[in-house]
Amino acid sequence: MREAARVTAAPAARAAGLRKVYGRTVAVAGLDLEVPTGAVLGMLGPNGSGKTTLIRMLLGLTRPTAGTAELLGRPLSHVAAALPHVGALVEGPGFHPFLSGRENLRRMAAAEPLLDAAAIPRAVGDALERVGLTHAADRRFRGYSLGMKQRLGLAGALLVPRRLVVLDEPTNGLDPAGTRDVRAIIADLHAAGSTVIVSSHLLAEVEATCTHVAVLQSGSLVAAGELRGLLDSRTGGLVIVTPDVEPALRLLAEAGAVATRDTGGEPGVVVTDGPEPPEIVALLVRAGVAVHEARRRRPRLEELFAQLTEGS
Repeated sequence: MREAARVTAAPAARAAGLRKVYGRTVAVAGLDLEVPTGAVLGMLGPNGSGKTTLIRMLLGLTRPTAGTAELLGRPLSHVAAALPHVGALVEGPGFHPFLSGRENLRRMAAAEPLLDAAAIPRAVGDALERVGLTHAADRRFRGYSLGMKQRLGLAGALLVPRRLVVLDEPTNGLDPAGTRDVRAIIADLHAAGSTVIVSSHLLAEVEATCTHVAVLQSGSLVAAGELRGLLDSRTGGLVIVTPDVEPALRLLAEAGAVATRDTGGEPGVVVTDGPEPPEIVALLVRAGVAVHEARRRRPRLEELFAQLTEGS
């Protein structure tokens, strides 16, 4: 995971009381969120949680029912001034089916206000190479696989340097190699100082690439903040590394602790409830159990996500 220390105080995007209603369906319910500049924010939530609707409102693609939003310091009423500095891949790419990938990108590049006409060929070539699509650049878009279409959409978002890049399910249809490529691109953007918002169902990828997360459930924000801090705030139990697993389990049960065998690495046990850690260690040592190591277990993002969404 990338270090969050580089993140500055001024938000790249902000939502205040943002709400969107379709008929009787509340897609986003009065949500408050700040995306710190320089962060890589993973936007998580089950299907129908409001992630894409929130992204569309932040980009000015959907008008909110209530509330306000800012993008790169611009309110929604003046969001057009910020959009040249934003690259986005939202709800899948849309291109002309009978044009090649290169021709489609050239058309997109011609509409880029920050790109001179003379620089278009090189910008297109660089973007195609960056997403690993050079070999298929001159094939018609209609013959592209789903993963290739995603790559071309990503290339369109990266035609010029961006202050903010928004990627809605960027690994949809990609094989493992393509997923690794997206991870590397996100890392490069972060290293260059760009802010990145990633909506994804791949929690392992979010944990590997993101500095911050926002978890949505039924249109509401369940949790948001620095990923490391959120994980540290939720203890996953006390891990005790010991070769004396059976005696340790017996002693802990007698002391009223809830403990199970640790199946994740070295021989040992995981204590999820009971006496405080110093008492547990002292109990085992007094009984002659060899304690090689004792440490708190930080939950994985998948566990945190389950706790937040199932409990909300």
